[in-house]
Amino acid sequence: MLDVRRLVLLRDLEVHGTVTAVAELHRVTPSAVSQQLRLLEEETGARLLERTGRSIHLTAAGRRLNRDTEHVLAALEQARLRLHTEAEKPAGPLRFACFPSALTLVAAPLGRALESTHPEVQLHITEAEPEAAVRLLLQRRADLALVYRYDNLATPPLTGVTTWTLRTDPLVAVLPRDHPAARSTDSPVALRELADTRWTTAPAQTACGDAVLQACRSAGFTPQVRNVCTDFSAMIALAASAGHAALIPRMAATRLPPALVARPVTDGTLARTIEIAARPDAAHEPAIAACLDTLRTLLP
Repeated sequence: MLDVRRLVLLRDLEVHGTVTAVAELHRVTPSAVSQQLRLLEEETGARLLERTGRSIHLTAAGRRLNRDTEHVLAALEQARLRLHTEAEKPAGPLRFACFPSALTLVAAPLGRALESTHPEVQLHITEAEPEAAVRLLLQRRADLALVYRYDNLATPPLTGVTTWTLRTDPLVAVLPRDHPAARSTDSPVALRELADTRWTTAPAQTACGDAVLQACRSAGFTPQVRNVCTDFSAMIALAASAGHAALIPRMAATRLPPALVARPVTDGTLARTIEIAARPDAAHEPAIAACLDTLRTLLP
């Protein structure tokens, strides 16, 4: 009988491309991964890998085995789920991947709500940005993932998972309280009013950083970026200390220091859409259904 753990290593090698990446994913050494893959070739009696210098690729037989591996893993997933679905009530472990800015506002309340309404569900939370969260789903290391996409970016649809839209989270301009664009509490801010303001933003090549840059360029200017960081709480602190502007999701701007105010913006559809993602073969499991219902109440 083939070792499922070795099949997973082969599957991950096709996804991630290198033995080193697979080793980092599974927190083992590259030599351990290589040894397990050699044992898998011995078990199958087939050449699954083709080595060219320092590169390694799957053969046609290896790719065929990977396609069959997905069916095996799906069957094992269904067997695990049936252990709990026979009871016709939500139960068992539920692994939830959540992006950082929703941990406090969504993941923590979700844990409390499930403990109150479905005490037999054991929620396990992992912090992960959307791309990493989807990988966890496909690797069957997570059951549900809270993800987002910025509406002004041409983000491709997620593949291999089922998604449900929970809500839209608009971007807001976080400004020093004495900034001219912040003085009116009634009217939204046009981004062009911030063309001469120094900014704190997320790094380039991140979803938030690219969304902000695209929004500003669409408004006719390139932001004068002085501070760069990925954490929204740190971004707010830096903007407050330096008197900068920032453009961040409203969900991340619920607790601002007295020196800052948040204002809506007028420029197009500046928002991120928040979705929940799951593998199609797990979407009807009672614990997942209960979690979806609870999330809809937390994010109306």
